[in-house]
Amino acid sequence: MEPCTGVLLAGGRNTRFSGENKAFVSVGGKRMVDRIYGVFSKIFDEILIVTNDPLDYIDLDASIVGDIYPVRSSLTGLHAGLFYASRPYAFFSACDTPFISRDLLVGIMTEVDPSHDIVLPETEAGLEPLCAVYSKRCLHIIETLIQQNTFKIQALFRRVRLKKLPPDRIARLDPHGFSFFNVNSHEDRSRADRVAAGLQRETQ
Repeated sequence: MEPCTGVLLAGGRNTRFSGENKAFVSVGGKRMVDRIYGVFSKIFDEILIVTNDPLDYIDLDASIVGDIYPVRSSLTGLHAGLFYASRPYAFFSACDTPFISRDLLVGIMTEVDPSHDIVLPETEAGLEPLCAVYSKRCLHIIETLIQQNTFKIQALFRRVRLKKLPPDRIARLDPHGFSFFNVNSHEDRSRADRVAAGLQRETQ
């Protein structure tokens, strides 16, 4: 596999969770950030956390970095992660996907090659840009987009060499599709607790 940095995009306070940092919302008795970090730490020797609340993450063995551009968006998070990553590629994950699969992550990374700038999964729901590998070659294109006040990740896709991993390939790597389960509400959290309990029973 190509050398790769693991980057966690950690949002700040979230109004849907009464101002609580969503990364620290507990799912199945464990913070979401700890669940993702646990997977990252088994794969990456360099882990970055992109956040504007750095003191919240000092208990994790990772490099804490902030957005370089003041506008909050996923694209500025990608920019910061690629800017600070010392490896030629970076795998990005959002902080609200507590069930990211190691098999899926490794499967995506094995598809990285110099002829593509981004490798990302495609599910029946569409592309998954925050569970993907980006080359540092994307950095200058992202900078141009931000300077043009364009903050949609899809705008980046039109300007790079994109490798999409089809739904059937992704289903083999993550049969339940839990890696793409985002916790965005209290209802999602309740469902996530049930998923966590079910996964725990499977491993017992």
